[in-house]
Amino acid sequence: MESARDLLVSLARRHAFADLGALAVDVVEDAGDIEAVCEFGQRLLSLDAEDFAAEARAVPSDLRRRARACTMPQTPREQPRGALESLRPAYGLLLEVIAVRWHRRELSPMVAAIHIASEYLPLLAFEPLLGNAGDPARWPRGLSAPGSRFGVIGERECDHTKSEQSATNRTLRVAGEPAEGWRAYFDRQHSQVAGALATCVATCRTPCTAMDWVEPERREDLGVRARAALAFADTPLVRLRHAAPVGHGFGVPSPEEVLDAWQRSRAILGKNAVGEEAARDDGFPLPGLPSLFSAVAAAPLAPSTLLTDISTYLVKLLRA
Repeated sequence: MESARDLLVSLARRHAFADLGALAVDVVEDAGDIEAVCEFGQRLLSLDAEDFAAEARAVPSDLRRRARACTMPQTPREQPRGALESLRPAYGLLLEVIAVRWHRRELSPMVAAIHIASEYLPLLAFEPLLGNAGDPARWPRGLSAPGSRFGVIGERECDHTKSEQSATNRTLRVAGEPAEGWRAYFDRQHSQVAGALATCVATCRTPCTAMDWVEPERREDLGVRARAALAFADTPLVRLRHAAPVGHGFGVPSPEEVLDAWQRSRAILGKNAVGEEAARDDGFPLPGLPSLFSAVAAAPLAPSTLLTDISTYLVKLLRA
């Protein structure tokens, strides 16, 4: 019985929450709390963001609070605003998930997490200026200033794609929609708005007044950070998603292929004053990735310890 319990402790330390939750009932007399904590941890590891804030009374309040900081509000007026207040806790979790998946050699979900990080990275660049992480209920009025083409569908002089024009048009009014429309917008369009904002400030060939709300002395720095975010989304590392089951193919990249793709990505990113931060050896499994995210965010970012703290709590429960 003790050896079986030791096996469960090993699973907890490996962040194998799903396996631990399934096996605990056969080893522990009253496994209800352990199963609940495992379900909570698995949601975080799987980036099941809609359910991060689900009621989980068996989980310590501090862990629940930290998880809620990583989730998107499910209604336009929900408080607190979670990841719409700041994306920095969510990126800390993303980095921790990437590291855990790497050490477990679960490379398909790792590549999927990297792809998610690439989609929302421009909002990290905008966060210091917006005062939030791109909350549609708090967009600056300047986005719709006279002469702005932001959110104007069919505007031919705008560099946004048709899908981006549709997404930016909706983001300006989605805060007035019912909860169902709000959730549908985040499922399909919010990441496109992130990319569209980066285009406005970094690569637009025919600038309009949409970015005039950004102070001129801060616009150049924002443009460099947004350009690095756009470059990251087009790197060989992010494109690996299309060779994995989470993309459009059936192959799974090997660790060697992931590291090779990251090395080639670092060379591409090095052409940008912010992107060159990816060359740092910061001890991460993909060296330089936290440094790159920090440079784009203009704030220090590091892998969170949320999953590790859940594992530690599970070990405590198993040894009680």
